[in-house]
Amino acid sequence: MSIALQDRSGRAAAPPALLVFNSDLSWSGQHRLAMADVLDGTRMWRLAWTLGWLDIRLRYRGSMLGPLWLTLSTAVMVVSLGILYAALFHMDLHEYLPFLALSQVLWGFISTLTSDACTCFTQAEGIIRSIRMPFFLHALRTVIRNILVLAHNIIVIVVVFAVFSVWPGWHALYALPGLVLWLIDSLAICLLLGAVCARFRDINPIVMSVMQIAFFVTPILWKADQVGRYGAYLPLNPFYALLEVVRRPLLYEHLPLTVCAAALVYSALLCGLTWVIFLRARGRLAFWV
Repeated sequence: MSIALQDRSGRAAAPPALLVFNSDLSWSGQHRLAMADVLDGTRMWRLAWTLGWLDIRLRYRGSMLGPLWLTLSTAVMVVSLGILYAALFHMDLHEYLPFLALSQVLWGFISTLTSDACTCFTQAEGIIRSIRMPFFLHALRTVIRNILVLAHNIIVIVVVFAVFSVWPGWHALYALPGLVLWLIDSLAICLLLGAVCARFRDINPIVMSVMQIAFFVTPILWKADQVGRYGAYLPLNPFYALLEVVRRPLLYEHLPLTVCAAALVYSALLCGLTWVIFLRARGRLAFWV
């Protein structure tokens, strides 16, 4: 039995509007939404740049030197540790100090980025809860902020290389693929740790402890050839492989294929794990922060 709806004039009324809510939780649907998030965030790179620059200005507001204080502290550390460890390891200061300066600055970028990645989304809690924006934008903002700080610390490398007349020349161009790999990995680690630490707040101190251990087991204060035959196992350390793809070309040293392969494998595993976590966490991040 059907009942015809009529309005007051006796004419047949239009059927009521049907509002359908469809929640596509399939793998393809999550993949499509996550890909749209990444693309939309990439298109907003100018906003990410502005927010990253504003973060630095607010962090050093009222300071005379601003981020150069970090550059000055890095320079003092490099000179102090360089003289001390060159004497302890019985190494030529002319050879060791450029290695230490480059290693310390690059590791400072990795360490600071990893720390900021843990709070990538929780620090942007106000924006996430008030404005609908791509989550990838916050990861891009974190990476840009650390790149700007790295640009200040490059002054230390340039000064040390100039004092000891150590210039890689055109050989430094071989570090460009490694820098591109670093950029991809930086975005991946921000999405990964940002999502995981937003859900489990006790992951942050665990990550910091792991980074402290990694600092001592990675050739930063010491060189790979100082461990003798155990140096063959160093590519098992992901931090070593990722450091070498940038550090060796800048020191005018040959880059082994095993190190390149290890860096690519670790980056592929990181990006794959990040994508799986981001697919599941993207729709819940607004409730976790």
